[in-house]
Amino acid sequence: MSWFESHGISRLWYDECGSGTPIVLIHGWCMSSAVWALQREGLADSYRVITLDLRGHGATPPHPDGFGIRGCAMDIVGLINNLGVGDVIVAGWSLGALIAIETLLLCTERVSGLVLISGTPQFVQSVDFPYGLVRSEADGMAKKVCRSVQRARDGFLTRMLVPGEDGSGFVHSLLSSVPVPATDVALQALDALVTADMRDSLSMISCPTLILNGDSDVICLPQASEFMSQQILTSRQVIFSECGHVPFLSQSRKFNECLEDFRVTVNGAPYRQA
Repeated sequence: MSWFESHGISRLWYDECGSGTPIVLIHGWCMSSAVWALQREGLADSYRVITLDLRGHGATPPHPDGFGIRGCAMDIVGLINNLGVGDVIVAGWSLGALIAIETLLLCTERVSGLVLISGTPQFVQSVDFPYGLVRSEADGMAKKVCRSVQRARDGFLTRMLVPGEDGSGFVHSLLSSVPVPATDVALQALDALVTADMRDSLSMISCPTLILNGDSDVICLPQASEFMSQQILTSRQVIFSECGHVPFLSQSRKFNECLEDFRVTVNGAPYRQA
């Protein structure tokens, strides 16, 4: 466990384990690096697993400039440069998928692969993008956060899993144990998610890209992942059946196998859709 300090004005908490191809794992809204427990355990034999807490989440303090997708991506680029690693695979979940895309665009010379997990280029639907949540639902989330971040996050967690997906209760227990950020950080992060539109950025992605999503995700809809797979010509999509928003936890064995296959492919033959 270590700290990366950027220009003496901010600190980013991160952790490393394993050896091999470096992979940076980026968590989602109101979460922390704790969500990657099964990847730190399952991938360490072949990956150098780098996990981090975004601004104001987990152990990382809030940033003087607040929380934003570009700012978080700049933090991660700084960390990658500080570690001196190349041929990095950048993986992001949910809100983290948007940050992963921005990280790639800022650091193409060091990134060799991109993994988008339960992601979307646009969280809220519009006339020309029907694959998001309705605006009123997003506004309702903000109101709930203002009343209680903890209760708002707890309600969010209940939508992440489909009935019967978490038979042992392990996934919900892990996610609910993550400390919630301060109200202003949660609101800033939610606003970053709600206002993002990265559809135009998808055509700029030329590195091997793996898109992973559950077929029953009601937070970042499966159609959004399908849209990204059609826009990113160097992508491959894997759909997890009877799965919601957290395939890396509820179906961790299959998820980790997908990342192992991706690592081999990125380091070898071109990775393109059939």
